Amino acid sequence: NSTTPGKAAPLRLVARSGLESAAVDLDVVFLGTSGSAPTARRAPSATLVRRGGERLLIDCGEGTQRQLLRSDVGLVDLEEVFLTHLHADHFLGLPGMLKTFALRGRDVPLTVRGPRGTRALMASMGRLIGRLSYELDIGELSPGETLTRDGYRLQAFSVSHGVEAIGYALVEEPRPGRFDVEAADRLHVPPGRERGSLQRGEAVVLTDGSVVQPEDVLGEARSGRTLVLTGDTAPAPSVVEAAAGADLLVHEATFLADEGVRARETGHSTAGEAALVAREAGVKLLALTHVSSRHGGAAVEEE
Repeated sequence: NSTTPGKAAPLRLVARSGLESAAVDLDVVFLGTSGSAPTARRAPSATLVRRGGERLLIDCGEGTQRQLLRSDVGLVDLEEVFLTHLHADHFLGLPGMLKTFALRGRDVPLTVRGPRGTRALMASMGRLIGRLSYELDIGELSPGETLTRDGYRLQAFSVSHGVEAIGYALVEEPRPGRFDVEAADRLHVPPGRERGSLQRGEAVVLTDGSVVQPEDVLGEARSGRTLVLTGDTAPAPSVVEAAAGADLLVHEATFLADEGVRARETGHSTAGEAALVAREAGVKLLALTHVSSRHGGAAVEEE
């Protein structure tokens, strides 16, 4: 909420892997953090998750493509868009973005995934979007479904919003233990290909015929990172379960404590309730989004 207008705010979670020169970046760019309506400083819901070369857009509220253009990210040719639910403030930016991609002559397929009802929604917008220059793959996910990727999985989980709605958890696979350079030197493992093989968990045969096992030069395996995004939700045990021990929980905070009744009526959370969810789940970092235009970041942070 305190970022310069028009500048995307990246929250970066970096983990080193392989030998010291290799790295896999995981970061989050908050394109839209407002509640149901935009403000002069903030756009409706849209969050870009970047892992290595992959780009996952979670929700696509009004003005998302303009936020991308005004940010340091730019309007990249996204390959996947994930909707948390089908309220207008979470998808109204999608038709314009799809059309812009076509105007630019895009020919790479694009996937849109969301809860039940996503196919019907996209079909109803067909006349608005018009003809596209690329294949549009529409799919639906249910709570508990998992998409397996290279090095991580994307899990859909249930939330509490009074409509068909899901959250998403990006869970990385365990990473190899840290490479012990001194141990490799003692075992006469030459720099280069052999050390890379050991880091990947493969045994190597040295020129003298001796065999070096990965466990000879690697420490204990390290857990991967977990990133959880709720979309709109009231406090829910399913969120606590999905976010257990997460490195980052992105949780909505539409209201403050004095609006608790309204929060319950609309299936939203107060900032304090989001904090309690984070504390119960034992997350390392909490990011509050979907903040009503009635509130400033300072008041939300204080609660």
